[in-house]
Amino acid sequence: MLVLGIESSCDETGMALYDSEAGLLSHTLHSQVAMHAEYGGVVPELASRDHIRRVVPLLRQALAQSGRGLADIDAVAYTRGPGLAGALLVGCAFAEALAVAIDRPTIPVHHLEGHLLSPMLSRQPPTFPFVALLVSGGHTQLMQVRGVGKYELLGETLDDAAGEAFDKSAKLLGLPYPGGALLSKLADQGAPGVYELPRPMLHSGDLNFSFSGLKTAVLTLVREHADDMSDTFKADAARAFQEAIVEVLVKKSLKAMKLTGLKQLVVAGGVGANRQLRSTLNDEAKRKRFRVYYPELEFCTDNGAMIALAGCLRLLAGAAAKPAGEFSVQPRWPLMDMSSTVQK
Repeated sequence: MLVLGIESSCDETGMALYDSEAGLLSHTLHSQVAMHAEYGGVVPELASRDHIRRVVPLLRQALAQSGRGLADIDAVAYTRGPGLAGALLVGCAFAEALAVAIDRPTIPVHHLEGHLLSPMLSRQPPTFPFVALLVSGGHTQLMQVRGVGKYELLGETLDDAAGEAFDKSAKLLGLPYPGGALLSKLADQGAPGVYELPRPMLHSGDLNFSFSGLKTAVLTLVREHADDMSDTFKADAARAFQEAIVEVLVKKSLKAMKLTGLKQLVVAGGVGANRQLRSTLNDEAKRKRFRVYYPELEFCTDNGAMIALAGCLRLLAGAAAKPAGEFSVQPRWPLMDMSSTVQK
């Protein structure tokens, strides 16, 4: 079974072809980061227009890389949500129109399900069941995953997502957009213990998160040092921020592992590429004897490969594809809604 995956939920346009037997055949991606950097953040209208420009060239590249043609595609999967409404509409409309043209069914995919399953693209993929830590710019959640479409929410952020806290704290430190990755690099140059920032909800007794207070603490720290915004201060502040957020993510993940009794942890989403997070989780995994799985770095950001994979796995799990033509987008869409669309 050959599935075409299309991703356009925010500021990356992705196309990929995934075969149920041969695995990932091709993967093409265009990032709009350079375009949005001028504005200090994603401009939804510009994002939508750029997706329109990119979908056809990226599809041609994906087909050329795979050595397959449109007639070889068995189904078209695309991100239905959550995300920016206009950006989602571009991918949905293109996918449905293409599927009508080649007379193939479509598979609307949840963006977070794509991230959750993305470690299965790795050379050593996890097996069900596992605990999943989804950490990105828009979401921070802990899930118990028993199979495709079989998800139980264990905890989630009550305000800002971890990736959003990274980006906004980076902006407070004067780093350019997108600042999350730059803040992580800067933190490597900082000295530990210079500043102590709060660990929100670390001892809350549940698996929920909150990062708005940490962001506010960074703002307060910056205001206290407004006359001394040296490179040394920025590096030490970045180190303090990263240590705080990593400690919360790690300890909540360990608690989820203990509560579920599972021995596999999957980390997905853009923040999953953070080196300190990976290093700390790997150390804890050795100490507590469980395994941690990550997607390859190229699949931590939004991409078409994870959508093609998710679409293919849903079909194999018994979910029904739909006839091409009608569609709608869901900018807000709880992942738990997907559990009812796979045969039990």
